[in-house]
Amino acid sequence: MDAIRWLFDATFSIGDQHLLWREVIGNAFGLASALGGMRRKVWAWPVGIVGNLLLFTVFLGSWFGEASRADMLGQAGRQVMFIAVSVYGWYRWRETRRRGADVRADGKVPSDDGAAVHPRWASPRARLGLAATLVGGTLLLTPVFRALGSFEPVWADAWIFMGSLLATYGMAKGWVEFWLIWVMVDVVGVPLLLSAGYWATALMYLFYGGFTLVGFFVWWRVQRREAETAYHLT
Repeated sequence: MDAIRWLFDATFSIGDQHLLWREVIGNAFGLASALGGMRRKVWAWPVGIVGNLLLFTVFLGSWFGEASRADMLGQAGRQVMFIAVSVYGWYRWRETRRRGADVRADGKVPSDDGAAVHPRWASPRARLGLAATLVGGTLLLTPVFRALGSFEPVWADAWIFMGSLLATYGMAKGWVEFWLIWVMVDVVGVPLLLSAGYWATALMYLFYGGFTLVGFFVWWRVQRREAETAYHLT
């Protein structure tokens, strides 16, 4: 219990800013999960879940005795959403890796080097659905989050929530475009988190912006290479 109490209460200072260690540790787990996702490793999902649990306690600080910053309902809610979608992604990637030992009848190449997903482009219909869901979900959630007392501008919190949901789902499906959705989340997330005083998470979002662009090109190259290999096998 002492270790858990320490984790909840421990802080450190950078200049005049006081940061929670669990915010930093939670984001470190998130970064490790993103790295695992770029490398298409199954362990990315459970590692991410640990980070989500920690960050949930950070963004609902008033629930855990930390009242110096505003609660971020959208940010907290997306941690719960992450956990739910991550269970789906974890199962899906494990099944893909299990079947990856043999070339399948559809001509797709097997996973290489322990990779658990074959990146592919979303269909035009899926892309339209992603865009409509992102905009529509943001419009629907904004008044809900505002009524619950979320931090202004509330639309930004709703945008981050919906974008995170769609990006995580796209990662589970193996769509290359999911990296670009993360970029759109980061563009809105950095100024919102800075204004709310969540410096560690804002800086991590800033780093994620560059990291997700790298991930996009890595998956793009893998998709192109596997498509060319599958073509030569047919």
